[in-house]
This record gives sequence, structure tokens and C-alpha cells, in this order.
Amino acid sequence: MKWIVDYKGKLAAPDEAVSVIKSGDKIFTSGNAATPYNLLDALANRKDDLRNVEVFSLLLLGDDPLSAPEMEGHFRDKSLFVGPANRKAVNEGRADYFPIFLYEIPSLFRQQVDLDVAIIHTSPPDEHGFVSLGVETIASKAAAETAKYVIAQVNEKMPRTLGDCFVHISRINKIVEVSEDLPNLEQKSFTDIEKQIAQHITEIIGDGTTFQLGIGGIPSAVLHLLRDRKDLGIHTEMLSDGMMQAVEAGVVTNARKNLHPGKVIATFALGSNELYEYIHNNPFFEMHPVDYTNDPFVVAQNENMVAINSALEVDLTGQVCSDSIGYNIYSGFGGQVDFIRGAARSKGGKPIIALPSTAKSGQISRIVPHLKEGAGVVTSRGDVHYVATEFGIASLHGKSLRERAESLIQISHPDFRGELEAFAKERKYL
Repeated sequence: MKWIVDYKGKLAAPDEAVSVIKSGDKIFTSGNAATPYNLLDALANRKDDLRNVEVFSLLLLGDDPLSAPEMEGHFRDKSLFVGPANRKAVNEGRADYFPIFLYEIPSLFRQQVDLDVAIIHTSPPDEHGFVSLGVETIASKAAAETAKYVIAQVNEKMPRTLGDCFVHISRINKIVEVSEDLPNLEQKSFTDIEKQIAQHITEIIGDGTTFQLGIGGIPSAVLHLLRDRKDLGIHTEMLSDGMMQAVEAGVVTNARKNLHPGKVIATFALGSNELYEYIHNNPFFEMHPVDYTNDPFVVAQNENMVAINSALEVDLTGQVCSDSIGYNIYSGFGGQVDFIRGAARSKGGKPIIALPSTAKSGQISRIVPHLKEGAGVVTSRGDVHYVATEFGIASLHGKSLRERAESLIQISHPDFRGELEAFAKERKYL
């Protein structure tokens, strides 16, 4: 087959593959469990040859060598979702954070950012010469389709996922073959408080519901408590071990989904090796670019759509901060607003913000009189329908500021209700 000859002719060592990158280039690198460590390390080794290379990324796992202090002036991270790998660099001004809805990121590369190089992490090619983007489609497909030059780290341990996640060898310029395990995300046990929050949420989730869940103890607890439900569906951003376990338990069948019936729809997977092996060549799962999975219009086509997302703090009017702690950037918009708005437009849908009532071992309230100075509003009070803590669920949609304050105080921790009430009365909310 012609593509095999083409493939072999493109094989290169990591340092050779990244040698095409020039000073001033705009490059994209895949992230999450598809973070291409070999190529990023090879690029870091070229720092003395390069100046002002802009590196667009989403949640790089592990250490990001390009965000190290000594890389300043050589590489500048353009983070579309901040994580431990580049949080320090962003808050020290050595990297940039882009507040952007996740579903809009592919169009950034199609319409606004002229990418010179895309670095992607893929499965080996199939018999037709197509590699799969495996555990992370998100914006990698758009980057691979629009960049002038494409470098692929082809990993024999990358699962061949199905859906709209394929790139043909003819589109790739250089190929670096590796054989290495993908990063794992440990599935931690949930706390009693997280279980209490999940119990309140599951009371409003019926049979046949399609849902979206993120990372953390609350999603894990929700999935655990849904074991008595029937024919649940999944249309989500992140695919997790808990979702795999719900499929295995027969709770998730996708049988009642009116959009993609019989299929789990996601844009990336992050979990254990067992999860990665489970989705390999499994037609029950489809990976799609994030401008499809997270488009609120697409999400809304799922009837009875329940979206469960977290927050750092919620003020008494319902404003949600989830990307910063004061002025310090912590994460990003992610898909929170995408799914909150999509679920709100879904027939029978329920958009939920879920969080423990306190932080720092009960020392501070996460239901607050007002957001911290510098804190960003990710989800506006007009978008918020339900807020859940271990003390119950506040229904805010269509409610006045007075009604919102009353409801949110009721689900705050009792130790902080007095000061919240005092503030609400001072501001004439109550």
C-alpha cells in the first residue's frame, strides 16, 4: 500500500522532528493523557536556538518543560486551560491564560490563530493509513487540519478510539514512534460530604437521563449512587473510569438517547490503563472534536440532559467562579458553560453546579457574600439553575435576588449562615 511507504519515509527521531520549528512560530500541542512528552522534551532541548515560540495547549499533564523559568523568552505557553504544569508560569506572568469556552477553541485555529506546527499524539495507523487521536480529540483534529506542518507521536499503547477522531498519514509530515504507557488519573474514593451532595443530586435524576460529569469525588459519588437507575446515557466532555464502570454495571445503555442512541459521546478520556484498553476499538464509545461535543446547541438536543459541574465559590446572587482564586488563575472555563447552557435548553434538562459548602477543613465558606476581589465569573447568575451542597439543592432559575439569597443561605454551612444573612440584609437582598 502506498501509505505504508509514505509512513516509513516520514519516520524521525524526536530532535529531527522538531527541528522544523523556528523562532516566532505558533505551535499547538495535544494535552491531557495525550501529552507528547518526548517531543516537548526534544523541543525544550532546542531552547538556545529559538526565541518567542508561542505554544498553545490545553491542560498538559506532568511537568511542562517549556514553562520552566529558564524558558522565558524562548517559549511562551498560551494556555487554553491552566493546570499544575503551567499554573505557576501563568501567575508569574511568564505564560498567558485564555478565558474561552471549550467548544470555541477549534474555531480559534480555523479562523484566528495561524498555526505553523501541530504536535499530536496518536495511535498506530489502521490498514487504510488513518491514525486515531485516541484519548484526546478536543482541538487536536482542528490543529492537525489547519497547521502548516504536523508532527505525530505515534504510540503503540494509544487506544484506537472511534468517531470523528482520525487523521490520515498524508496529512502528517514527521512521525516519531514510541511505546509508552499513557498518564493515569487515580480514581479516588469520595468523601462523606461528596456522597451527601451526590445524594441530593441523584434525587432529581430519573431513568433515561443523559448526563455530563467532570473530574472529582462528586461525579464519582453520583455514578456510584445511580446504580439503581435504568437506561442512562452519556454525552460528556471527559470519559472516566466511573463511566466505564457504570457501563459495565448495565446502568448506562444509551438506549433512550434521542441523539446518538446506543453511543457514549465524549471528546477526551482520562483515567486508568483499564479505561484506555476498554475504549480501544470499542464501537460503544465515540470521540468527537469539542466543537461538536460541547456545542450548547448539540448538547441541548439530548432530552433530559443533566450537567454536573463544580465551582470554587458561588456568591449570594448565583455568580459562579471556577477558574480563579481571587486574581490567581487556577484552571479555566473548560466546558462548564457549554454544558450548563446546553442542559438548560434541553427538554427536561437540569444544569447543576455542585460544591462542598466549605473549604480548608471548614474554615471558609464557598457560598460567599460576594466573589473575592479579582475572581472571575465563569458562569453568570443568569445561567445558573441549580446549586447543590451537602445541605441540599437551591433552585435559582427565574428567582429574584432576594429568593436566590434565601435559597443559597439555606444550603450554606450553618457556621456561616449568620454572616451571610447579615450581608444580605445590609445589601437589601433580605
